[in-house]
Amino acid sequence: MFSSIKGWFGEKMTTFGMCLSLDETVYRRIDNVIIPAPSGTTQIDHVLVSVFGIFVIETKNINGWIFGAPDQDRWTQILHGNKYHFQNPLKQNYRHTKCLSEYLHLDTRLLHSVVFFIGECEFKTQMPDNVLTRGLSGFIKEFRERCLTEEKVQRATDTLRTLKESSTISKTDHMDSLRARHESATQCPRCGANLVQRTAKKGRSAGQAFLGCSKYPQCKYVRGV
Repeated sequence: MFSSIKGWFGEKMTTFGMCLSLDETVYRRIDNVIIPAPSGTTQIDHVLVSVFGIFVIETKNINGWIFGAPDQDRWTQILHGNKYHFQNPLKQNYRHTKCLSEYLHLDTRLLHSVVFFIGECEFKTQMPDNVLTRGLSGFIKEFRERCLTEEKVQRATDTLRTLKESSTISKTDHMDSLRARHESATQCPRCGANLVQRTAKKGRSAGQAFLGCSKYPQCKYVRGV
């Protein structure tokens, strides 16, 4: 219960900070929108639509030391001497940006993925520039090249706001979709492509069967059979 309240408060502080620092006539914000996709649904914490591109923001309310690399499936949190693992938020946000670009019929190059940690945490490994613990608004303002017309900005904003206002998809529906996607033995939960059975050729796992994404090496999702 306490952690859920902290998560809600952190989300509100992120929204409040963006409201103070970003001109709402330039950056049109849509929060907590559930996007329908061919392989289920995906929920995006914050979307900012502007002439400088569409910013897809994934927030993480996590405390402690954080270890991770862009190509790892799971990152590590160390808190009070205990070690925990969580999904790589960059890969999580990759699905968000992919689903959003398809829904809006826009090139993925027009979307900017941002991961923002709102807990009291410290990175213990080098992180990419788009993974932040502070300076979210400043990072967004660094993008100054216009890549969307005002007409396209308005169209994307209207589409997302209409989707949010008229959607019949509840958070429970989204969680059910998420669970089904990760339990599927036929569909990659990361990109939606087919899963195929393969056999490990090297290391201690040589000879063992596993499921891998058919779009490898573009998508490197794997899991045990």
